[in-house]
Amino acid sequence: MLAARVYGKEDIRVEEVPKPSIKSSKDVLIKVKAVGICGSDNHIYHGENPFATLPRVMGHEFVGEVVETGEAVVSVAVGDHAVIEPINYPEGGKDYAVRQGMPNVSAQLKVLGVHVDGGMQEYISVPERQVYKIDKNIPWTTAVLAEPYTIAGNSTTRGQVGLGKTLVVQGAGTIGQLILRVAKAKGATVLISDVIDSKLEFAKQNGADRIVNASKEDLVDAVRDWTNGEMANVVIDAVGAPKTFETCFDLVSVAGAIVPLGMSPEPAHIAQKPIMQKQLTIYGSRLQAYQFAPVIKAIENGQIGNDGVVTQEFNIKDVQKAFDLMNQHPEKARKIILTFD
Repeated sequence: MLAARVYGKEDIRVEEVPKPSIKSSKDVLIKVKAVGICGSDNHIYHGENPFATLPRVMGHEFVGEVVETGEAVVSVAVGDHAVIEPINYPEGGKDYAVRQGMPNVSAQLKVLGVHVDGGMQEYISVPERQVYKIDKNIPWTTAVLAEPYTIAGNSTTRGQVGLGKTLVVQGAGTIGQLILRVAKAKGATVLISDVIDSKLEFAKQNGADRIVNASKEDLVDAVRDWTNGEMANVVIDAVGAPKTFETCFDLVSVAGAIVPLGMSPEPAHIAQKPIMQKQLTIYGSRLQAYQFAPVIKAIENGQIGNDGVVTQEFNIKDVQKAFDLMNQHPEKARKIILTFD
């Protein structure tokens, strides 16, 4: 079978590898149908992801069809369509993060496509507890968005985004757009900022209550005007640069929350005074915890979906072309997916 494996900086190869087999009574063999390319995959491709080990078959956003199950598997059957949760940690793990309901930051966490081989291969065997059945009427190009939607689900849950809240999202890239959609589904009012007009126009089509081009308009002044001086109850930084993180503290209201999503190693310069004076809460948000079930239900119910998020499809054999497009024309590549048929 074919697999796309990264060996080093900008060195990705499509090669023949052995087809995996079920090794446990609780394993499920998946025929992969679609894989989304994430910004973190691009960081691995460029040798910039601090969590990845090489060589590595990337891909943590993927869906497929169940083709074989272990004898103890009960939640899915052969022929089912499935979304794969990419995070894994020892079953029955009892470290502090797991006890706190945050297995996504467990010291024993393994992520498919990062720490172990992921979905950019024709078949993959995964434990049953990482497999979620999804309605067969949902197109693969929509189902494959379940994982990135869980990132939006986790960040909005961490920030307690909900009915009546005002939310500012910095960054109208793919994750920013999905955060917008989830926040609107949860009842929030949303302002989203970026420096690219086409991204902001797409956000407007997706329900943004206000859009701001931060290169043309002062974002702090815009938020002050939008909130009648109160500022935003929640600010999610989907850019991840030190400067945008610093700006969060000027955008957030008293008793507000900030959720940084970036992983820049560069320090940001933050004074203690606004944190104390406004009594702010800063929520880290890594991957997701317990978000797959509600996200899949929302997709099946039509509350969230594709609607223009997926912009290009490439066969796995053309994975290099996909990464070239992503890097040379990022403004055209909202979400690229790889297929195997």
